[in-house]
Amino acid sequence: MKAPRTLTRRSAGKRPHDDRARAGHGDLPKPAGEPGVRSEDHSMLVDLVVISGFSGAGKSLAMQVFEDAGYFCVDNLPPEMLRQLADLLVHDGSKVSRACVVSDTRGGAHFELLSEVLDELRQDGVAVRLLFLHADEQTLLTRYKETRRRHPLAPSGTVADGIRSEAALLESIRHRADAFIDTTGLSANALRRRITADLLEHDQPSRLAVSFFSFGHKYGPPRDADLSFDVRFLSNPHYVGDLRPKTGFDPEVVDYIAADGRLQRFYGHVLPMLDFLLPEYVAEGKSHLVVAVGCTGGRHRSVAITEALAEYCRGRGDYEVEVQHRDVRRAPAH
Repeated sequence: MKAPRTLTRRSAGKRPHDDRARAGHGDLPKPAGEPGVRSEDHSMLVDLVVISGFSGAGKSLAMQVFEDAGYFCVDNLPPEMLRQLADLLVHDGSKVSRACVVSDTRGGAHFELLSEVLDELRQDGVAVRLLFLHADEQTLLTRYKETRRRHPLAPSGTVADGIRSEAALLESIRHRADAFIDTTGLSANALRRRITADLLEHDQPSRLAVSFFSFGHKYGPPRDADLSFDVRFLSNPHYVGDLRPKTGFDPEVVDYIAADGRLQRFYGHVLPMLDFLLPEYVAEGKSHLVVAVGCTGGRHRSVAITEALAEYCRGRGDYEVEVQHRDVRRAPAH
């Protein structure tokens, strides 16, 4: 069942995002249907989501998704105050059943307490889930450049310095996350769909969302792929002068990759495997699948194959298909 919308505390004339409370300074299990809090309390709280991760990775947008689903939301809450908020939410008089909190490095030195606080909440029986949002350094730098904001950990330094300082602070919790989403290459709408599919309950079963993702191995693998295909064994158009500036969207590139017959043999193995696996994932209850395809630079072979696999799945009509090309816009190396 979708979360009830009665939890948001809205007053007349306010826009939906105005009701967020603000403090001063892989697939998750869906929230339990029955209260999972202290047995001595008659609390309505069935799901407390804590969002953390890199500044610029999409935490504010993620919170908006939960807010739209009826969650009571609080932004920029230090860990010690998270403990106090949880005490209020599980109190007999609380009417909040679902809540979402953003707790990140803006809390300064207090952020290091987050792991300890999460452990204490779970020991007390609070149904708490940690969502960690990540993006690679270049993506974060680009987003900061677009918004012209300073990094919270480097108010007088460079954004790159802030990102590296933040990475060190986040190391203690990133591996404790119940869900990890790499937002590199994700549009705002794609992130919304991903969070909705993976973390929120639905009134009725939805179709499996399949994201096909091309990338270049030289820039690192995606962190959240469910299936990954390495296609570097295929002929590389990068070494053909006329094809190097082109991409996998160009028919000449596709023809070159397919010329020796190995591409068709590859499809002969991979397509039947997808025909088998995808219905099995649906039967298991999986709502979102990331299929990654990698070549060397992420501009030719992986792009062409990602487009072909996505078109094949669209033709089946059973899945929600989207495509992301992480590295296709990078300048070709010489």
